[in-house]
Amino acid sequence: MRSQQGQGFELELVRERTMAGLAAARARGRTGGRPSVMTPSKLKQATRMVSDGLPLTEIAQVLGLSRSTLYRHIETLGTSVAKDRV
Repeated sequence: MRSQQGQGFELELVRERTMAGLAAARARGRTGGRPSVMTPSKLKQATRMVSDGLPLTEIAQVLGLSRSTLYRHIETLGTSVAKDRV
């Protein structure tokens, strides 16, 4: 059985190696996380559809997105969308 002190040391080694690996990946231009569903072309199409007055539910279905994803990305553009246009 390992002592408490040995476990803490081993945990610290794993943490250091993980952080070093993540830093090396970032240096190579890699980032972690899940890829975004909203591509630049989908965003452009969505903003065009919003300006044409289509309901957001319909836009989300056409683009294969959830409404919440659509709202999140449209709000980052600064486009004001009334919440009642569902």
